[in-house]
Amino acid sequence: MPVKLSGSCHCGAVKFTVDSSTPVPYQLCLCSICRKVGGVGGSINLGGDSDTLKVEGKENISVYKAVLNRDTPEQSIASSERNFCSKCSSMLWLYDESWPELIHPFASVIDSPELKVPETLVCAKLNSKPAYVRLPEGNKETYDDFGPESLESWHKKNKEFVK
Repeated sequence: MPVKLSGSCHCGAVKFTVDSSTPVPYQLCLCSICRKVGGVGGSINLGGDSDTLKVEGKENISVYKAVLNRDTPEQSIASSERNFCSKCSSMLWLYDESWPELIHPFASVIDSPELKVPETLVCAKLNSKPAYVRLPEGNKETYDDFGPESLESWHKKNKEFVK
């Protein structure tokens, strides 16, 4: 049975639950979007079943659609929506209509259960990381772009997928 994740923003104006089959926070994204909206250390997303999302405080949620390739001829707006608290700015989850069955809560706002520490942290998008940003200690795999595994395939490969 999937894990029920409970999360909230910093100020408590938004609280949510979502069922997850991919609850291990194994991948740190260091792209410019994740660093600028999630903080200097980047963002770690989990996976959830969008049909199970329950939210208290919906009126306090705003959405940001990231600018891709900013200040270049290829500049465009991302299809993904980063949902955040309009009162305290906590990033809550990412949703993309390309995968309507999925929602990606930010691990940083999960209150319970205690998230499992992965044996190896995957650090993605190092080609976007400024020199001053240090990678976390411990075992890690690093990739200039994204690694070869999706959330689901990594969880299955590492026997962490929860049906």
